[in-house]
This record gives sequence, C-alpha cells and structure tokens, in this order.
Amino acid sequence: MLYERYGSYDNAHMPTQSHIQWFRNTTPYINAHRGKTFVVALSGECLASDHLTTILQDLVLLNSLGVRVVIAFGARPQVNQTLQKEGRSSLFEQDLRITDSPDLELIKHTVGSLRHELEAKLSMGLPNSPMQGAKVRVCSGNFVMAQPVGVLNGTDYLHTGKVRRIDVAGITRQLNDSNLVLLPPLGYSPTGESFNLSLEDVAVRVATDCRADKLIWLMSPDAIHDSDSQFVRQLAVSELDDCDVSKEYRVLLDASKRACAGGVERCHIIGFEQEGALLAELFTHDGAGTLVSRNLFEQCRQANIDDVGGILELLQPLEAEGVLVKRSRELLETEIAQFTVLERDGRVIACAALYVYPDANTAEVACIVCHPDYRGSDRGQRLLDALEKEAQRQRLDSVFVLTTQTAHWFIEQGFREQDRFSLPQPKQALYNLQRNSKVFVKPLAV
Repeated sequence: MLYERYGSYDNAHMPTQSHIQWFRNTTPYINAHRGKTFVVALSGECLASDHLTTILQDLVLLNSLGVRVVIAFGARPQVNQTLQKEGRSSLFEQDLRITDSPDLELIKHTVGSLRHELEAKLSMGLPNSPMQGAKVRVCSGNFVMAQPVGVLNGTDYLHTGKVRRIDVAGITRQLNDSNLVLLPPLGYSPTGESFNLSLEDVAVRVATDCRADKLIWLMSPDAIHDSDSQFVRQLAVSELDDCDVSKEYRVLLDASKRACAGGVERCHIIGFEQEGALLAELFTHDGAGTLVSRNLFEQCRQANIDDVGGILELLQPLEAEGVLVKRSRELLETEIAQFTVLERDGRVIACAALYVYPDANTAEVACIVCHPDYRGSDRGQRLLDALEKEAQRQRLDSVFVLTTQTAHWFIEQGFREQDRFSLPQPKQALYNLQRNSKVFVKPLAV
C-alpha cells in the first residue's frame, strides 16, 4: 500500500537539498506575512493569460499560509471584445471609458461572467493539484459604493463612476473568517445604480481604507523596466516622479504613489507572464518584481563627499567606545565611494561600507551604524540588503564581517562564524589580534 500511494522511492523522485533549503529559507517570510492583508489587482490581460490558473493557485497558497487576501480584477480587454462583437465601441477620456446605458449592460454581463469563472477556478480541488484539499471560500458582494464621475472638462462620463466608500467592516469580517474577497470593477450607489469603475481606483481605495500591508499589481506582462530596458528592483515614493517609464508603467506608479500616501507600506509591481513571480517576490530575498516603498523621507543611496561630516558624526561615539576602529576624516574621504547611507530630510541617519576583495571574489561589510534616534526600524537590515545586492551585482561569492559586539545580529541575518584564516590574505595580514574580532561569512546567491 505504501508503494501504491506514494510511488517508488528512487533517488530520482526524492526532493533535492536545494528544494529543502529553499523551503527552509521561506520560513521567515511565511512568519512575516501571516495575518497580514494583501490586496492583489489582476488586470483583464492577466485574466486572459495562460498563467492565470497558477496565479490563482498561488493566491490560494497565500490564503493557506494565513495571509488575508483581497482580489480586485479588471476586464477592459474582455469588455472591448464584447462591445466589438455587438458592433459597438467606447470613447475614452483620461484613460476612462465613457459608459452609456447599452455599454453598461454589456459590461455587467462580461464582468459577471469573469467573476463566475474566477470563482470556479478558485473552487478547484482536484487530486494531485496544488489546490487539493484547500476548500477555499470566495466572497463577492456590494462592498464598493460608487458615485458618478460626472462632467469633467465638458465631457459627461455617464455611467462611469469612482469609488465613494468601501465597506471595510464587511470585508474585514470575511477576511477574519479566512475567506478570499473578490471585487469586480463595478460599484453601486444608494439609489440602486451600477457604475463602471477602474481597477486602479478600486484597488487603491480598498488597500488604503482596509489598511492593507501590501498592494500587489499583476497588471503588466513584466515588472518595471526603465528607458534603457534595465529591470527596476526598488523605488522610493520620492523617486517615482523622476522615473522614466512607459505610459503603462506610469499608471501603476501613480496608483502606487496614491496607495503609499494613503498608508500602504509597500506596493509590488509583478509581471504576470513570469511563472511563479508572485511567490518569488514574496518569499525570496531578491524578489521578482518592482517594489515601491512608502517611505517619503528616507532614501538609501551611495555616499558622496558631502556626507563625510554626517558619517563621522555617526562613527565617532562607537569609535570612542572601541566598538569600531577609528577612521580619520582624510581616510574616510578617500573611502567615501565604499559607503552607502540612509538619508532622512537631508540628514545622514545611518551608514555602511562595502570593501571588495576581487582576488578572493568576496567583500567585507563594515561600519553598519544607525543614529540612536532612528534605531529599531530595520534600517540596519535595509543597509545590509543594499550592500548584499551590490555584491551580487558584482557577482561576488560571499560577504564577510568582523565584529566584537554584534555577532548575534549577523547570525540572524544568515552569517556563519568562521576562523580568521578564512579571510582574504590582505585582510588576514591586517587582522588585529588584540581586538580579537569574530569572523562571520555569508554566501551569496548569484
């Protein structure tokens, strides 16, 4: 019976160590996401993608891991196709469809069909599928109250609306019962009217009013790339206006900016055509999409010569205590290119340095210091992440650190203790036996 149920136990079908290690590495993310509220926006293009089934399976997986999931979906390409079949076409102003009464009836029919299709796919529980035994409950209803856009610049938008109010209490009750909440791009008024809404408006208002922890956009085939076709991994809200991107991405960045201004800590723009991108973004260090951070007043950047005074102000108290090796202003000026800083309102509040040893294909992480007034908000983690990403960009195999006071923190960040002879030869030659610093090394995934 054991053979019939599980098949042969030959080595070819046993999980590899890489699979096991990957699963172990996801544990901190599983713990971090449990109990959090994610609003996920699926565009009509995403609904038409061949990857829709696996995306929905991944959303069910999030639900199984204790994430509170709200799904908002769009229907623009499907509506366009329906109207075309009926020999009709819509006018658009400011990227909003002008919805007359005949169009609204066709839109309600199309959106209703999509809602039923999504509910059916979310109800699957076939054996040998990722959703086996999931027993997901999907709830949809009149959670979005709307009002007409009205007349703008002389144009009457008719039955096109905007979000007036979100039934936060109703959505929260469903999420508390571990249900998935499904929101179509339609809203209703107290007078019993229906309005055609934009997906961006619904997603942003639900995320802000429900105080979501994340707003995730699965609306474009790929994550954001700049004008040079370079993948953009992370953007602060303060950087969005200067970001040179296509019109499609600009819509998502502007919507993310509104969400962050409304209190959403992080927005993720993920390509729906990349297999497993949602899970990679949420459960791996490097992610697979573009992260837009709410932080309006802090930015992480490479240091310049004007930052020397601010960095010295951070280092001197720890140098006086013997925690850090003393650096003169002259030495710091020559090494300033190795430093990364966190700046808040024009003030350097944290710093860290990366010293590369190319012959050993490794780099030293040094001088991770945060101003006492700003400790306790993961700023050290942000700086370490920035240095690790730079080391990965340079295709280094590892990073290492020498410390006398913060060994446990580095162990928590994935470093392992090694003896001093594991250091690059030039660093071994400079090792101070009197300080007796402990050596910690962290391999990097390139």
